[in-house]
Amino acid sequence: MATTRQAHTVWEGNLLEGSGVVSLDSSGIGEYPVSWPSRAEQANGRTSPEELIAAAHSSCFSMALSNGLASAGNPPARLDTKAEVTFQPGTGITGIHLTVEGEVPGLDEAGFVKAAEDAKANCPVSQALSGTTITLTASLVA
Repeated sequence: MATTRQAHTVWEGNLLEGSGVVSLDSSGIGEYPVSWPSRAEQANGRTSPEELIAAAHSSCFSMALSNGLASAGNPPARLDTKAEVTFQPGTGITGIHLTVEGEVPGLDEAGFVKAAEDAKANCPVSQALSGTTITLTASLVA
């Protein structure tokens, strides 16, 4: 069954001086302030579209990797994934870098990297973001 998730933003004012609030409607878990300076300069307690993309990508990738590892007979004990989305004002999103460290009993480094590359290519968020360069660093931790 397909699912649809919803969020909305209320923006007031112009781009440079205005601000908005992003609401996560489907989960109801919160409202988050957003502004141009929080996007193009320092976060200063506000979020940005790129941070929200990073959150979506790191969680989707982790789910895809966990599923791939478990399906191959090596369920992970723990995955720690960071997504870094780079935004260049005037250009847009110029790249995404995923870094994952995993604790996977019985799996060697090469097997983990291969599974991580597969998850990077096949997670739905990676596929939705295929118009930008996505890079990956994957390693096992003891």
